[in-house]
Amino acid sequence: MKFSKASMTALGVIALSIGLAAFTDKPAGWNQGGGEQDEALVFTKQFKSMSKAELEKVRADGVAVFEVCSACHLPEGWGTKDGTFPQLAGQHEDVIIKQLSDIRALNRDNPTMYPFALPKEIENAAPEVGGGPYAIAAVARYIQSIPMNPEPGVGPGDNLELGAKLYKENCVRCHGDNGQGDNAKYYPRIQGQHYKYLLRQFEWIRDKKRRNANPDMVKQIAGFSDTDMKAVVDYVSRLKPPAEDLAPSADWYNPDFD
Repeated sequence: MKFSKASMTALGVIALSIGLAAFTDKPAGWNQGGGEQDEALVFTKQFKSMSKAELEKVRADGVAVFEVCSACHLPEGWGTKDGTFPQLAGQHEDVIIKQLSDIRALNRDNPTMYPFALPKEIENAAPEVGGGPYAIAAVARYIQSIPMNPEPGVGPGDNLELGAKLYKENCVRCHGDNGQGDNAKYYPRIQGQHYKYLLRQFEWIRDKKRRNANPDMVKQIAGFSDTDMKAVVDYVSRLKPPAEDLAPSADWYNPDFD
C-alpha cells in the first residue's frame, strides 16, 4: 500500500479525529517495561545472532511496516521542519521500541499517531509481518538504519551561547556531549532533530504534560524560563550527527520507496 503526498494531510486529519479518544489524564510511568516493550526487545536480542539472509528478511519486514509511518514521517523518516512530525531516521532502536510501545499502551498521548500504531492497522498494511511485538522490533531496526536529514529545522540562532551553557550544565549527563543519547538507557538521540518539535516536547515535559517523561528530566528543567528553553533547544537543533549517519544531501530520496 503506497501513500501519495496528496493523501498525507487527509490521513493526518482522520487520525487526529479518531485518536482524540486516546487522550487520558491517567499518570504513566517513565520506563516500567513489560508488555510489548519487553516482547519486542526479545526480538532485538535475537537479531544479533541471525544470519545475513535472516536479517535481510527482518529489514524487508521493517520496510513493510514503515510504509504506514511514512504517511506522516515521510519515506525518508525525516518528518517536517515545522515540527508537526519529528525526524525518526537514525533514532536508537530501543528508544523507538519504548516510545511506540508507550503510545500503543496509552502511556504516551499522541492522538495523531495512535490509530496508525494500532496492531490491526499495521497488520492490514503488512499482513506478512503482523502487527505485534515483532513488527515493532523490525520497524525500529529499520528506522535506526535510515540516513538522517543533513538540514533539519533549526531555531533563530540568537541566543546560542546561553543554549550551550544550559546544555552542558543540564543535558550532557543523559543525552551526551553531542546529543547522541544512549540506546541502552532509552535516552533519545536529539542531535539533528527539528527545532520546533524539540521545543514542543521540551515545553510539555517541563510543564508536566507528557505523561511518559523521565522524572529526572522533569525535575532538571522545571526551573527553565521560556528564554532558557528556546535557547537550549536552538542549540540542540544545531548539533550535528556523524557524517556517516547523514544522507548525502537534503534532496536524498529513500530508494526503498521508489
